[in-house]
Amino acid sequence: MSQDRAFLKSGRNTIIHKDKKHDLVIVNSEIHPRIKVTQHGLEPFKEELPKNRRDAKERYLEMVYVSSADVFGEEKQLLFIQALDGREYKIDYSKIGTKLFVRIHQDTYM
Repeated sequence: MSQDRAFLKSGRNTIIHKDKKHDLVIVNSEIHPRIKVTQHGLEPFKEELPKNRRDAKERYLEMVYVSSADVFGEEKQLLFIQALDGREYKIDYSKIGTKLFVRIHQDTYM
C-alpha cells in the first residue's frame, strides 16, 4: 500500500516527502488552509482539489489527508514535514494567519 506513495509517515505527526516527481498536498481538515509540499519547500495550495486519485496523479500530486485512517487517523494541531529541500518544516494550525503558521523547524535534518 505505502510502496507507491510519495511520502512516509514517521511517529505521531511527521510526514516525509520522498518522491520529487510528485508534490504533496496536505489536507488537515476542510477548514484549514491546504499546503503544497514541493521539492523546493512548502507553499499554499490555492487550486481546486483533484476529484480523485487519478486526477491527482495526472497533475503530479499526491493527496495527504491527515485525518484518514491510513495516515494519522485524526486532525493534527502540529505537523512536521521533512521536505526534499533538506529542511524540516513545522506547521502549527493554532497559528493560522501569522508568520508562525509555517516555519522552518530544522534547516538540515539529514
